[in-house]
Amino acid sequence: MIDRPATQLDPAALDAADPLAAFHDRFVFPDPALVYLDGNSLGRLPRATVERLAAVVREEWGGELIRGWTHWIDEPRRVGDLLATEILGARTGEVIVSDSTTVNFYKLARAALAARPGRRIVVTDRSNFPTDRYVLEGLADTGDGSVEVAWIDPDPVAGPQPEEIAAILDEHSGDVALVTLSHVNYRSAAIADMAAITGLAHAAGALVLWDLSHSAGSIEVDLEGANVDLAVGCTYKYLNGGPGAPAWLYVRDALQPELCNPIQGWFGQRDQFAMGQGYEPRPDIAAWLTGTPGILGLAAAEVGIRLIAEAGMDRIRAKGMALTEYAIALVDERLASRGVTVGSPRDMVRRGAHVAIRHPDAGRLTGELIDAGVVPDFRAPDSIRFGLSPLTTSFSDVARGVAVLERLLES
Repeated sequence: MIDRPATQLDPAALDAADPLAAFHDRFVFPDPALVYLDGNSLGRLPRATVERLAAVVREEWGGELIRGWTHWIDEPRRVGDLLATEILGARTGEVIVSDSTTVNFYKLARAALAARPGRRIVVTDRSNFPTDRYVLEGLADTGDGSVEVAWIDPDPVAGPQPEEIAAILDEHSGDVALVTLSHVNYRSAAIADMAAITGLAHAAGALVLWDLSHSAGSIEVDLEGANVDLAVGCTYKYLNGGPGAPAWLYVRDALQPELCNPIQGWFGQRDQFAMGQGYEPRPDIAAWLTGTPGILGLAAAEVGIRLIAEAGMDRIRAKGMALTEYAIALVDERLASRGVTVGSPRDMVRRGAHVAIRHPDAGRLTGELIDAGVVPDFRAPDSIRFGLSPLTTSFSDVARGVAVLERLLES
């Protein structure tokens, strides 16, 4: 907690005391004057990624050609194991890296519904990330009533609460097949109570699917400890995998024999190169592969994941809380009198690594910030998101971002 006015703190001194400061030089910063506060949408480029991709292109693709598949074929699972054990609190053999978040979300949601025959309700919230909502609406748009989405309308700052989930489970007692939520809300950064909500869903006989796109690499996650069934996420935000980097999916080991990948492709086939008739899925997490994985994307994602693992999620989480506390204190002290409010939870334990700054002209102000060399992003209807990626964002960045916003509001 900040024990004195944030305006009295020296951001340079805070940066000098930052135990993760050395990681700054592990990333590409072509314009030192740019204040980049959008690492929660696209992480910065690690220097090692440039070298790694060059080596894969020149030596593996260029030199090995088709022979590269003797080791490329294991990349989705190998990188998945690294992500599982170092960042997600999962076990080896439970995570695969491939496809997009949307495709993986569809796979798992459809499989969960199939695993709960006779139940037709999917529970989610109206503030969930759009792609998740759209996939669920598509699954329900069959015209036969076999799938129905039951919506909750949580507080826009606090996000879904266990008591809201309990109430809707009671309302649809015995008919809920799946509960699916984002662990960190993409607007407010509110962290849902994963363990409590998962336990409520299990008590009602439902499976649970979590979207960890704004969690992985920014806050500590314990999928095994929370007894989570299913999860998805991307690698291009806090994991710094690059634009269009492959996503990942998690299936708890005990559920793998029960659930079936609804998009059957040759990479999930048990005897892949026999090219035989009939589909027989592989007996492990690789059954959730579909088509050919992108090897260049996997190589870039692995670099980012290894950087996060090296830094340690405990230190990353600590800095994320410190950055957001500093940002909120500055907003309160310097911007509140100008019509600005904080749209993120005040309790840092319940807040991810971005801060929503609310103002009626947030869309226009975001454009003006970008023109002035500060890059956040806008989320309708009224939020400027300051994404404070712990490995690449400094306290000085936060101070400069708030100062520029203050100047724009004054003008």
